[in-house]
Amino acid sequence: MVEPLEKPTDSNSLSRTVRLLGFISLCTDLASEMVYPLTPSFLTRVLGAPAWTVGIVEGVAESTASLLKFYSGWLSDRVGQRKPFAVAGYGLGAIAKPLIALSGVWVQVLGARFLDRVGKGLRAAPRDALIAENCSAKQRGRAFGFHRSMDTTGALLGPLLGFWFLQQYPGQVRWLYGIAFLPALLGVVILTLLVKEPKARANAPQSSPQFTLHGLSPSYRRYLLIIGLFSLGNSSDAFLLLRSQDLGITTEQMLLLYAVFNVMEAFFGMSAGNLSDRVGRRPLLVAGYLVFALVYLGFATAQSASVVWVLFAFYGLYSTLTQGVQKAFVADLVHPEQRGAEIGTFYMLVGFAALPASLIAGWLYTNVSVAAPFYFGAIAAMLSALLLTSSKLLTNL
Repeated sequence: MVEPLEKPTDSNSLSRTVRLLGFISLCTDLASEMVYPLTPSFLTRVLGAPAWTVGIVEGVAESTASLLKFYSGWLSDRVGQRKPFAVAGYGLGAIAKPLIALSGVWVQVLGARFLDRVGKGLRAAPRDALIAENCSAKQRGRAFGFHRSMDTTGALLGPLLGFWFLQQYPGQVRWLYGIAFLPALLGVVILTLLVKEPKARANAPQSSPQFTLHGLSPSYRRYLLIIGLFSLGNSSDAFLLLRSQDLGITTEQMLLLYAVFNVMEAFFGMSAGNLSDRVGRRPLLVAGYLVFALVYLGFATAQSASVVWVLFAFYGLYSTLTQGVQKAFVADLVHPEQRGAEIGTFYMLVGFAALPASLIAGWLYTNVSVAAPFYFGAIAAMLSALLLTSSKLLTNL
């Protein structure tokens, strides 16, 4: 067993680095979710772009940056440092917010979203590796659950603040994008000044790990296939917001919808991580995929705006059961000496699947029916749950 680089003060507490990274994610997600639910409306109503551009913007932004999610993890293994990649990533994400405020056409929004996703690509794998290296294996679910809960607390506060702002200053969406820069900048400052690179990592030999896909554990390769299938059906949340808009949800109410979604994770994300430490990761992931399928079936068949509020609450339950647990699951399956690169492989796969997932959803939404992409996603989720149940993954995961 690999010992954590920074040990907590007692067996029940989390290390300072893990707690700081959680607060940084709170600031970052507060900024992002203050404006993200408005992006489909900003594109289609403010800029006058057609609905299919939502799929292009979200799919291209995720997929073209996804290679960085692998490369930054691999490079952080090679140079023996995680923090520089995290600082650069959070910094780019902060800069992207005011750029959207200045956009006059949808292509400029695409560029800003691309910059934001490049930032996420730079920071995601090194940050998760840093969390994994600063907690024991027995605390891994708790650590990632805490990080996800802090992340989601920010994602809960962001829409509420955005809703309040638009109530006070109706229609000032561009100003809201500019204001979102401030909490994102605070996260960058805290990371730069307060988070320290552990000496055991910073002084590590700077050799290039000989990473190959064949070198991944069989269990990890099987899980990557399953998550790849699930990701093809998990199109951008922008389509949930578009569907909600079709059913009568207003622009301001979209912010409250996202708050409802995030309430579940904010309060129960850490509990899900703790539970996964005791009963294993796989049962929670299977349950989460099945909840996702039910939510997508609900969006496919919904006839009124009132149903949307319930569906977003259950969508939050899906996220609670999967997001933090999934990261802990991946950390369980990777080799410690190549943790950055192998975690990056997971992010890269999910990122690459984002473009076809959103393009498929956009085509189905425009050319078949508004319900079609949700039926497609539900089927993919049910198949993934079935495969995860029957797959010969390690029995204790």
